[in-house]
Amino acid sequence: MKLYTALILFITFSTPLLAQKSLFNGKDLKGWHVDVPAMDQKPDTINPFIVRNGMLVSLGTPGGHLITDKIYKNYQLTVQYRFAGKPGNCGVLVHASTPRALYGMFPKSLEVQMQHKDAGDFWCIEEDITVPDMVTRRGPKENWGVNGNKLRRIKNLTDDSEKPVGEWNTMVIQCLNNDIKVWVNGTLVNYGTNCTASSGQIALQAEGSEVEFKQLDIKPIKELSK
Repeated sequence: MKLYTALILFITFSTPLLAQKSLFNGKDLKGWHVDVPAMDQKPDTINPFIVRNGMLVSLGTPGGHLITDKIYKNYQLTVQYRFAGKPGNCGVLVHASTPRALYGMFPKSLEVQMQHKDAGDFWCIEEDITVPDMVTRRGPKENWGVNGNKLRRIKNLTDDSEKPVGEWNTMVIQCLNNDIKVWVNGTLVNYGTNCTASSGQIALQAEGSEVEFKQLDIKPIKELSK
């Protein structure tokens, strides 16, 4: 009976811990692969994704993406990041699939923007999503689209949830079926439904600015947080 009780307690308290895991081991890029077009013709081109002082770092240039080897569905992704120097642009791509689908660079995906002062915007990259007040936040409906010069940006709800440059921001992204919900530093900044994809790889961008990541944790979910 004591053994049975101990087993139940072990399962009860250990299962939630086992459910969450880190996508970054703090030592190398195992579990990820790099897609940087500039490397095609010049293999000695610098890799913009490195590990430094136990952190995953996007150097910003040359442009490209660091993409998970695995496909994920119905999860919560927690990302701690900061701009290492001059603030600029970066992003987390969810439901990524076809590589270089846009401009010969961006994989088919739904981008959660990390650009300074715009954290939480959605960018449609050959995928689409619906949010409340769509015309206000995206522009005239006749110009909406998922590629080229179409209106692909959907503005977030706050634009003031980031911490001062140099401090760590925490972005939480929940993807459940065709819904995506995003928080920045505890504030709900975007919520979309009817996304045209429900699973895919996860990607980080090199898009002009150096960004440090110290947490990339993922866990399965069955419902969205309120």
